[in-house]
Amino acid sequence: MTQVNFNLDHIGLAATSPNLLREWYTNVLNTTEVWRSPEVEAYLLRLPGGSMIEIYPATTRSTPEVAAINGVAGWRHLALRVPNLETAIQHLDQHNVSWRSDIRPAGGGGRVRFFSDPEGNLWHLVERSNPDQIPLPAL
Repeated sequence: MTQVNFNLDHIGLAATSPNLLREWYTNVLNTTEVWRSPEVEAYLLRLPGGSMIEIYPATTRSTPEVAAINGVAGWRHLALRVPNLETAIQHLDQHNVSWRSDIRPAGGGGRVRFFSDPEGNLWHLVERSNPDQIPLPAL
C-alpha cells in the first residue's frame, strides 16, 4: 500500500466581518493576501512562516465566552511560533490585543501566552526552549 503524505495547507476561519479580520491579520500578524474571491468576502492569507489562513463569511455566530475557552471540544486555538516571546508580546501590545493568559509553560517545552483576535478567536504565541526537539515543518 502506498503511503499518503498529508500536509496542512490552510486553516479555515469563518468570520462575521471577513474584510475587517483580513485587515487586522495583515496589520497585526504581518500576513500577505495570496488570494481573494471575486464573489464573496473570502481571502487566503499567508503568515510570514508560510502557513495560510482562509477567512470567509460566517453563517452563524459563536459567543465570545465559548470562543475564548480552550477546553471546549473541537479546534480551539492556533499557535504562532516566535523566536522571542517578549518581543512578540511587545509587538502585539502595540496593537492592543486582548490577552487571555499570563506566560506559562508550553506542552513540549518552552513558554506560551494566549490572546484573542477582534472576533474572539483564540491564538497563542509559543517560544520553544529547544526548537530542534519540535522542528517547524518544511515548506
